[in-house]
Amino acid sequence: MFEAQVHKAPDAVAVVCDDERLSYGELNAKANRLAHHLIALGVRPEDRVATVLDRSAALVVAQLAILKAGGVYVPIGRALPVARQELLMADCAARLVLCADDLVEARIPVRAIEPLIAGTGCSSDPGLALSAETAAYVMYTSGSTGLPKGVVVPHRAVNRLVINSGYVKIDAGDRVAWAGNPAFDASTFEVWAPLLNGGCIVAMHTATVRDTPSFARALEQHRVTSLFLTTALFNQYTSSIAPTLAQLKHLLCGGERGDLASFLRLLKEKGPVRLIHCYGPTETTTFATIWTCPADFNGSLVPIGRPIANTRVYLLDGHGAPVPFGAVGELYIGGAGVARGYLNRP
Repeated sequence: MFEAQVHKAPDAVAVVCDDERLSYGELNAKANRLAHHLIALGVRPEDRVATVLDRSAALVVAQLAILKAGGVYVPIGRALPVARQELLMADCAARLVLCADDLVEARIPVRAIEPLIAGTGCSSDPGLALSAETAAYVMYTSGSTGLPKGVVVPHRAVNRLVINSGYVKIDAGDRVAWAGNPAFDASTFEVWAPLLNGGCIVAMHTATVRDTPSFARALEQHRVTSLFLTTALFNQYTSSIAPTLAQLKHLLCGGERGDLASFLRLLKEKGPVRLIHCYGPTETTTFATIWTCPADFNGSLVPIGRPIANTRVYLLDGHGAPVPFGAVGELYIGGAGVARGYLNRP
């Protein structure tokens, strides 16, 4: 689906990061060069490849290249302790690690990404035959109930999140901020919503996202149209840069219980065009339900809304039967967004 966008508009801007800009054609060529390198290094379909990279054009290249080689990308936070990084690499049995020039410590082969994508290698599409059920990435849960679990997400589930999703329409005119941690599943929306719909990723540095005035300037300077914020950041920024957020076309937030006062503060600014509260565990690929906040909202709580397209949600009792209206039940989520399972676990 990405290559279809390349064919459609090769000169359109795909990624912006600081002063670096890559068109769809340039991004595809770099990803193809890296994909051919990965195949030559022995990466085969369903092999896991770890990435220890910050948000950047290089990380977009890496994720695309790994998929083009038939592999599965495993994003690992650069800020994690080395022992934790090695634990995740061992758990997913990564074949190799792609990193920046400052090489990471690992017990498996480590490759700096820049020399691999800057060369004159083959830039044609590898053209491997893959299915929608092929794994695209493994992301690790926080491990709040013990050791972190790797969630295996297939191409099918990513497509369901960003294509004909029923909650937000990203197109060639959209510039989507990439402000989330690459190892957290919100980045699935931030990267693939623009790339599979002809839009542009605007990669934000961590220092920019953490500094409120810098973040506001970056949103305006790069003409960002769509932004996802974790609940904590959403609450913080609606108190400080609400007028900037109100200029957005789509503002999505989620991750914790929605704060009513934060939503009401933003509504006073007469924007954004669509303010969306999102809910969903990593196991159902980022978002399972959404609620679009109406401009005249005066409720007493922020609901999690209704299922997005190709998703079903049920509230069931201990016997697996639907509970009556108003009764407490357990949430069951089905549909095309459900991941393939946990890696190496039941």
